[in-house]
Amino acid sequence: MREPTFLILTALARAPMHGYGLIQEVAELSGGTLELRPGTLYGALDRLTDDGLVSLDRQEIVDGRARKYYRLTDHGDAALRVETERLRRSVEAATRRLALRPAFPAGPSVTGGPAIAGGVA
Repeated sequence: MREPTFLILTALARAPMHGYGLIQEVAELSGGTLELRPGTLYGALDRLTDDGLVSLDRQEIVDGRARKYYRLTDHGDAALRVETERLRRSVEAATRRLALRPAFPAGPSVTGGPAIAGGVA
């Protein structure tokens, strides 16, 4: 599952949301590293709806414009739980590997250090 999909589903796990709310929530969940554009978001919502992961919850008229609220479906909930568990296992594996990594003294960086035999730095 790609990060935007994961974050959209995560945002919808709490409650139904409209597009602009989703854009804000995804930005917050990602720590500001992912800012969805409306076209990207609505394309993703169409795909997620087609896949049965989200559905239209309701529609309101605000300032003469339709505001659609989307909700996580049971299938979307299950998919999010599976992906969350997969990511948790990956983080645990990386954490274990990093804990086993030998401590090396700070030295020249790979890109700025001396060349190693064979021309590979």
